[in-house]
Amino acid sequence: MRGASIVLVMLATTLAGRASLAQEQESSAPQAQAQESSAPQEQAQDNSAPQAQAQVSSTPQAQESRVPQEQAQAKKGPTVGGHIGFVLPLVTHSGGQTTSLADQPAVGFPVGITVKGTGRTAFDLEFVPQYNATGQRLTTLTVHPGLIYSLGHGYAVGLRAAFVVDNPTVGFTPLVNKSWPIKHNNSLFKAYFVEADLPVRFNRPVGAPATNAVTFAMHFGVAF
Repeated sequence: MRGASIVLVMLATTLAGRASLAQEQESSAPQAQAQESSAPQEQAQDNSAPQAQAQVSSTPQAQESRVPQEQAQAKKGPTVGGHIGFVLPLVTHSGGQTTSLADQPAVGFPVGITVKGTGRTAFDLEFVPQYNATGQRLTTLTVHPGLIYSLGHGYAVGLRAAFVVDNPTVGFTPLVNKSWPIKHNNSLFKAYFVEADLPVRFNRPVGAPATNAVTFAMHFGVAF
């Protein structure tokens, strides 16, 4: 009987030891899985670190690449263009009298050379031969230099000086211009425009009364 009881005690001890080992293995399995799941995340973080460093290092390169582009644009310097068209003096007030284009028919043909820099301001040298169909039917020539300032969206304002050749007349011309681009790659002309002019002229003939004239005129043309 004693031998049987000893055998039973040994079996019970063995079974208890195996049960505790099984519980320890089951409890350690989730921890191993958690470690395995965290390993890819650590690898992803390690892989993303060089990418982040590459992005940080590429930022100075992008800034450095912009600098040569801006310098290249500045080195291009001024651009030269021009314009041609015709102008109609619609209404003129001079010497206390107001006349219209129907009373004194006239038409001018402005031709200009435009020098534009990198800013909004351009220098424009314009020559305006004008045919007058009344009186002695004289053709006059006005030298018309000025500055044009771009307001954006095709709008511009400007001011010109006026010198009438072989005539004791000088003055100035404020203007407002609106242009539209011509969307043809191979076209000589880049835009067409409409311009409102307000020529102010001071006539100072020798031995004759002085007169001051103010005219409202419309100028139509194309730019190249």
